[in-house]
Amino acid sequence: SNEPVVWSLFGAGGVVAALFFPVLILLTGLLIPLGLIDSNILAWSNLKAWINLWPVKLVLWLVISLPMWHAVHRIYHGLHDLGVKRGRVLQFWLFYGFAFAVTVLVAIYLI
Repeated sequence: SNEPVVWSLFGAGGVVAALFFPVLILLTGLLIPLGLIDSNILAWSNLKAWINLWPVKLVLWLVISLPMWHAVHRIYHGLHDLGVKRGRVLQFWLFYGFAFAVTVLVAIYLI
């Protein structure tokens, strides 16, 4: 069965979203626009310097890919809860294939 792998990616995505998204929203949605943090922190030259570091690349990859798995899993099972039972195998391959493709493409882009 593939359920342990899918559920572990779902859980990891939920944890990553719960830990990182509030901080990202606080920084980019409140502190920087209100001027409490210098807006030059988001200048491309600063971001490019940070993104070139491999630990930052790893964190970016995790922050993008794991919540994608979480969202896809919720949508897939949400459709089942709504009674959409036709094409379950196709839905599985479309949704989880999309999450896999995003994970691989983000990894390739960051490398």
